[in-house]
Order: sequence, then structure tokens, then C-alpha cells
Amino acid sequence: MATERQIIEVPNYLTVRELATLIGANPIEVMKQLINNGIMVGINQQIDYDTAEIVLAEMGFDSRPVRTEKEEETSDDSLPQWRRLYAEEDPRSLVSRPPVVTILGHVDHGKTSLLDVIRKANVAEGEAGGITQHIGAYQVTHNGRKITFLDTPGHAAFTAMRARGAQGADVAVLVVAADDGVMPTTKEAIAHARAAHIPIVVALNKIDKRNANPERVKKELAEHDLVSDEWGGNTMVVPVSAREKIGLEDLLEAILLTADEAQIVANPKGKPAGTVIEARTEKARGVLATLLVQNGTLHSGAIVVAGKAFGKIRAMFDYKGNPLREAPPSTPVQIMGLADMPTAGDPFEVVRTEKEARTLVEARKEASGTTRTEVKRPVTLEDFFTRVKEGESKELLLILKVDVQGSLEPLINSINEIKLKETTVGLKILYAESGTITENDVNLAVSTGAVIIGFNVEADGAARKTAEVSQIEIRTYNVIYNLLEDVEKAMKGLLDPVYADKVIGAAEVRKVFKIPKIGKIAGCMVREGEIKRSAKVRIRRGRETLAEGLTVGSLKRETEDVREVRQGFECGISVEGFDDFIPGDLIEFLVRERVS
Repeated sequence: MATERQIIEVPNYLTVRELATLIGANPIEVMKQLINNGIMVGINQQIDYDTAEIVLAEMGFDSRPVRTEKEEETSDDSLPQWRRLYAEEDPRSLVSRPPVVTILGHVDHGKTSLLDVIRKANVAEGEAGGITQHIGAYQVTHNGRKITFLDTPGHAAFTAMRARGAQGADVAVLVVAADDGVMPTTKEAIAHARAAHIPIVVALNKIDKRNANPERVKKELAEHDLVSDEWGGNTMVVPVSAREKIGLEDLLEAILLTADEAQIVANPKGKPAGTVIEARTEKARGVLATLLVQNGTLHSGAIVVAGKAFGKIRAMFDYKGNPLREAPPSTPVQIMGLADMPTAGDPFEVVRTEKEARTLVEARKEASGTTRTEVKRPVTLEDFFTRVKEGESKELLLILKVDVQGSLEPLINSINEIKLKETTVGLKILYAESGTITENDVNLAVSTGAVIIGFNVEADGAARKTAEVSQIEIRTYNVIYNLLEDVEKAMKGLLDPVYADKVIGAAEVRKVFKIPKIGKIAGCMVREGEIKRSAKVRIRRGRETLAEGLTVGSLKRETEDVREVRQGFECGISVEGFDDFIPGDLIEFLVRERVS
């Protein structure tokens, strides 16, 4: 009689060390099994469920995904928008629709070039002049099947739409240069695509270059859980060259194969609905909005409500500028007729009468004046445990930014140890990288409900402004122990309110004056915000902080003492305990306030 094999519950992603701990084995043994299967990973690198399943099978275990009843009833927030649209449709009415593709990747790796060459290669000879207007999306045909491309390359635009609740794409094409490899921006793009719960196809661009090294790039991708199908993984990595027009057919085929696995469907006869891609105003034609139809069939003459705008479609065009009478699912169209301009990412729907449309828009405007209805309530470390008990949160998501790469791995390992110790709630590092906290990090936090943690880094000006508007928590630390302690306390529900310094304005030193019996005065221009005599100051020189927590000695406009100076004005500043100014120094003005 065969011995019954032990069943191990395995999460979607875990490190080699965590897998070894699950089965009580030596991590070296697990690594040997991975190497035998052609997968080269380090002890602290993550592997996906499919890879773990292979290793466990060879070591005498059966496996199954970690799932709870709540997870099986996947929340609306994590479902792609098109799945939410057809959730209540009759399954017999659903048919396959063309996949909608977004292009992500590093800025110099050829995203736009690849989009351009795909579009031009798909236009018949003599038709090249037909593409006369840019509407933010277009369709190509491969082997008789259509593919819709969102012509807005860049994860920043993609995530900004997601931050407003939109989920336009079904497949992400990650463009990585074969001569350059995985860059910090590439890692961000991977995190954004994963947060959107959409499959990734890798386009390995610039393979025509002499210094191209596809195998090295595949190894780098594997370190970020994108294991090539050639290596036994489940990510399609397609060698291409936008310049030499190599591999384009293979890439389109890979997109269709990935889409088939994802079972992308819609009901062409259902209620028309979808997402606003972009909008603009023209003097002659009024508001022009580009819509992506995700369910139903949109007809010219229909009454559309898009966010807080509505109107009757007076004319409808495809991406070539040709007039259309109807647009089935996955079709991008430009429409005329909206009274106001909607926002990119707004959902749209069709209603029966203008009265119904007006009532719906007025209700939305009234609601938006008192509540943030379109964006889920941001998570803070302090209220995380309360939200777990209320059933609002299942796991704590972190975006981790550190000063140097050497700090990253030890910090990730320490946080993962907390995860193993505190098993009552989930903990996941959504994205981790060295560098300043940027607006992209904040957008990712908005769209996922993550908390941003910084170690020895600060947020840049754009990130601070976006975080303040979006009510996203950014916590920065200089001591690793304090960071880890706060994360652990948050998971236990023991975290006290936190007060932090908020930058209200910054002035750049333009010239230094030496005044007898007084000392040095910094002649400054206020670059952002408003500076106040009562605030504390921090003095920066490049990335280095020279002094912090100091008091303003004097603040003058011309010869007058003033309490505050606004952006764009010049002033003279003296700081008690510091006079070693040089032109280019930045004086930041801070006030202390509760952040959570």
C-alpha cells in the first residue's frame, strides 16, 4: 500500500528559504532541486507557486495553493474591471473578445518604437496616411484576430489610471533591452503589472545589437519571478528588434496565447460599459473623449455617462478617423457629444434617457463633495489591524524604498521574518528598491492600498504633494529597529499615533551676505510652498542633510521683517546655530503634525 503524501499549502510567491521552512528541509536541498530543473535562484529570491509545486513533488510532497473562503470570493478591488462588468452576465452570452494590451518598461528600452513599428507593419500599403489622428489606442490584426493596444506607454500613466479605479488592460507587454537588462524602472513596471493582476509577456528588444546578451537578461528576469518558458517557467519571453522589425509576429502570437489562457470575454449584447482612456477639447468639435468598450456594443446616438460628464454621442470614430455606427467589446473609439470633459480612468456606461443621465451625474457630484467615492480609503499602519478585524483588509502591503542597495536585502529578510512570525494576518512587500520616494511610488500605493516605508530616504516634492492629496501614508526611518518594530506593532494592533515633520515650503540659497555684528544672511528664492518664521528648518546640500530641527533667526522681505513668504518671492534668511551657507543649498521649512 502506497504511503499517503503530505499536502503542503503554498502561497503564490515565496522565497527558497520560506519553502524550505514549510517542509522542514535544508534550503540547500531545495536549491539543488531547483538547479536540477534549470532554475538558478538564491536562497532569498522568490519563486512562484508552479515552481514550488515541482520542487515539492520531487521531494515527496503534494501541494495546494493557500486559499481562504474570503480569498476565493476575490474582492472587487482586485478583479480586473472587465471581469466585474460581466460578473452578472449570463455565461451563455459571453464570447471571446480581443485582448487589450499596455506597454510597460524602462524609458530607453524602446516602448514607443515597438508600438510604432507594430502599428505601421499592420497598415496595408497605400494606407499609411490613413492613421491621421491619435486617440490613445488602436487595433491591429494578427492571423485574423484583433489586438487592441493602449498607445500610452509607461507605467506611470498606467498606474495613474488604476489609482482612479480603472483597469483598462488585459495583458502587459514588458519591454526590456537585451543590451541593458532589468533596470529600476523595469522593476517598478513589474510591480505595477502584478498589482493590476494581469499577465506579463516580455518583449526582449534590441537583440540586433552586438552587445545584446539575452541569456543574462533572462536570468535577471528570473530573479524577479519572470521565468522564461524556455527555462520551464510560465512567462513568454520573445526576442524582438523594433529597428530591424524582427520578432513582431512572434510577439503578437505570444500576446494571443497569453490572452487565450486568461479567457478574456464579454457579452456583445449586454449593457455597453467601459473606461475613458483620454479626453480633450477642440474649438470646432467640443469635447473629444476616447473610450474603450469593455462590455456590450456602443452605438452612435447612445446617451453616455462618463464619470461626472454625460451627453448623447453625436459622432463616433475609429483610431483611423473613420466614422463608426457601432463598436463591439475591446474597440477604442473617439466620441463627440459630451457636455463636460471626463477624466482618464473614469468608467462609462450607457443609460436610456438624458434625465436619467443628469440625475446620475448630479448624484455623483454631490457625493464627491463629501466623500472620496471613487478611491478606496487609504490604509495607514495605525489603522491596519482595525481594518483587518472589520474585514476590510487581508494583508498589509508595503512599498519599501531605501538609501543604498546594500540595505535592501537585509531589510527584506527582516520583514519576511516578521511575516513568518505573525501568521494571523498577511504581509507582502509589493515593491522594494533603492532611491528617493517618487510620485510613481505614491500612485502605486493609491491603486493598491499599500503603505510607503522609507529607510534613510525622503519623498521628493511631487511625491509629497500627491501623497497629501491622496491621503497616502509615507513613513520614513533612520533606524532599522524602529522600522521593524512599527511594522510588527501594526500587525498586532499596538501601534501608537505617529507625529512627523511635514515640509511646508523650501527656499533655495542664491547668494550669501555677510552682515557685520549679525553674521551671514542667505539671500533666497522660495521654490515651493510657503515658508514661515515660526517653522523649524532643515538644510540640505544635494542629497546630504547638513542640519535639522533648527530655528529661524530672521526672515526678511527687502528690509521688512515678515512672518511668511510665498512661492516665487525673494527673501533673506538667517538660521540660529548655522551660517555655513553656499549658493545652491536648500532650506526646508517644517511643521510637526500627526500623520496617523
